[in-house]
Amino acid sequence: MTLLNILLQADTVGFAKMGAGIGAGLAAIGAGIGIGRIGGSALESMARQPEMMGDLRANMIVAAALVEGAAFFAIVLCLLILFI
Repeated sequence: MTLLNILLQADTVGFAKMGAGIGAGLAAIGAGIGIGRIGGSALESMARQPEMMGDLRANMIVAAALVEGAAFFAIVLCLLILFI
């Protein structure tokens, strides 16, 4: 192996770890934005139709759980890449 190949392999490991860290951060930011939009839309809907509050709250919780699940999956995947 030449010195150039060794240096290029070292750089790709660093870039992979940097990409994993950035990916975990983006997943967390995306989840925060998604849950914020769900909450804001639900509150707006409850203000327009107060009689639908129970159904809206249940749907909001399910949607927020789905967003959090996807975010946790992405963060765990990025952290696995980061520490492997």
